[in-house]
Amino acid sequence: MFIVNESIRVGAETGERLRSWIMKCIKENSSIGTKCDWKHLRVDTRTKHYVLIAVMSILLSCLWVLSIVLAIIKVHSLADGAVLWLGCSVAPPGVWLRWYLARLNGQGIGKKRSLKWLPIGTLAANVLAAGIMASLAVTAKAVNRKRSTTVLNGIQFGFLGCLSTVSTFAAEIYAMRSSGQISRAFVYASATFMFSFVLGTLVYSVPVWVKHYQ
Repeated sequence: MFIVNESIRVGAETGERLRSWIMKCIKENSSIGTKCDWKHLRVDTRTKHYVLIAVMSILLSCLWVLSIVLAIIKVHSLADGAVLWLGCSVAPPGVWLRWYLARLNGQGIGKKRSLKWLPIGTLAANVLAAGIMASLAVTAKAVNRKRSTTVLNGIQFGFLGCLSTVSTFAAEIYAMRSSGQISRAFVYASATFMFSFVLGTLVYSVPVWVKHYQ
């Protein structure tokens, strides 16, 4: 975690300095930079927000439809890239579920809203992803066919790759440590590892022991 925390610090400082250097070069050396008011490019009005959302929705919808079509073709023929395109097809639901769970952060637990400092949404996303990953691994052992393995790998790559999060988890640990809440950071990290490990082990091991999958 120390390496991760330091990586975040270095990355943030490097990004900020790189941004400042690029903006300085544009304003000093570019005729566009001296004549153009970059503040006009900000999305700071409701109309600009609506236009940007509409454009991005159209682009993302086209890309999603393209991914689904290519995934069907690739999986049917078991061609190269089947896992990649299937992963792109099932990634959006993972993103939406991850976004919905993120809204639980800071809400606390129960009617008294205790443990507000604990990022419940991020914790739930990572633990849920671990459980689903284990169930898919068991399914792969039970079915054991090339096409089914391709489909399961695509779901793991796309849906679970977007549902689970290491970057947010690391950033939250870093924020807790930076604010002096080292004990809370330790509890949060331990809870994430423990719950994910226990759930994943139970989901995977019990069916394997009962059914004697090889």
